[in-house]
Amino acid sequence: MKTKLVSFGILCALLLVPTIASAEVTNGNVVYGLTPGRLWATMDAVVGLISAVIGGLSLARSAGRFGTGSGRRGAIVAAVMALIVIVYAGLHLANFTGDFGTGSGRAGAIVAIVMGLTGMVLAGLTLVRSRRSI
Repeated sequence: MKTKLVSFGILCALLLVPTIASAEVTNGNVVYGLTPGRLWATMDAVVGLISAVIGGLSLARSAGRFGTGSGRRGAIVAAVMALIVIVYAGLHLANFTGDFGTGSGRAGAIVAIVMGLTGMVLAGLTLVRSRRSI
């Protein structure tokens, strides 16, 4: 389980790197560096990644892989964080209307939504499993 979690974290980091470090040529304009849109999207994606990790850990706890308990608290925390990430990333997509590579952070917001949905699914699986065991 730990190797899967580590590989998931590495995959997420590899998905975040292009949103931070790269810029594409769009209509002759090149945007390099960390813009406010990219910063907002990066923060959303990091919180979404934390939500997915907490959801995965609570799911592992509910399966009895480590610790004692049902993992309900971690699942609730992961679900709340995931919901906040999805709402903020959706607001980001609505407010920043530039294309990919313009510094608006749209790719990072999409990654954040995917991370939030992953955290929500893992939290839901944990809550279903903990309800079944009671």
